[in-house]
Amino acid sequence: MAAETSSPLGWQRYTFSIVGVQKSGTSTLSALFNAHVNIAKAPRKEIHYFDKDHVDWSATDHADYGVPRRRRVHQHMGDATPRYLAWPGALERMQRYDPGMLLMAIFRDPLDRLFSHWTMLRLRHGEAGPDWAEFTAWRPDGMPDRVPADLRGKADPERFQRASGVLRGYYGSQVRRGLSLFGREQWLFMDFTSFLADHRRHLDQGTDFLGLPRFETHPELRHLMKATGEISGTPPTGEELLELARLYQPEVAEYAALTGLPVDHWTTVRLLDGRMDADELAARYAAKAGLTPSGRR
Repeated sequence: MAAETSSPLGWQRYTFSIVGVQKSGTSTLSALFNAHVNIAKAPRKEIHYFDKDHVDWSATDHADYGVPRRRRVHQHMGDATPRYLAWPGALERMQRYDPGMLLMAIFRDPLDRLFSHWTMLRLRHGEAGPDWAEFTAWRPDGMPDRVPADLRGKADPERFQRASGVLRGYYGSQVRRGLSLFGREQWLFMDFTSFLADHRRHLDQGTDFLGLPRFETHPELRHLMKATGEISGTPPTGEELLELARLYQPEVAEYAALTGLPVDHWTTVRLLDGRMDADELAARYAAKAGLTPSGRR
């Protein structure tokens, strides 16, 4: 615990966490909250502390989960690692570390999120990144309680990242698990579309949630970490998207019931109730990524 004496102001612990979901504005959300005078900026956005499966969690004292405090006005500091919500064991480890941790999660339509996740990997890794069929192949019946053995390992932390694209859209199961570990009053759930439409209102909700005064002047909205550019690969067909939408249907329904957030505007819901055509959606996704629509069946 010697690190805690390295500053005359003491030790700044992480008091809240933005735990999900990936490709839903978590970088933007984190940057906006970091502009608050009473929130210390973490050394980096994603700390990736609770998603390390090779750590002996029964023997760790968490002495390094924090930084020397820089200013007396700092009351909070956030760890914004969006894969905590979907990573098996991460929230359980966090609960054992601090049962009173405050948690935020921002959600995006699961199909839109999935396609954005795939394009991000293809932009980063090119042909070495998974193509659509590989990326969406693993569709477990529910959220696993541990990372499968064939996807686990310190040497290749990207294996679960590459395989878990579909799994990360199991929002109902993730929220249910989160609420079983932390009280409802410890959660702030947000909708990505609503956040982009009125970020000031959502920032007020966030500062109220953290027990801080509201921003006197709200920081301007900047969409950070947005995956842009053309990729190579084989995009989804309308049939594949409709199949995924049906897979997500019960998860979306449970998510809506547990969070109270609207889903009627989501692509998945509009596809399922006939307000959107699956082939037109596939063409829109392909055009966004600079790809020719796929004719696979």
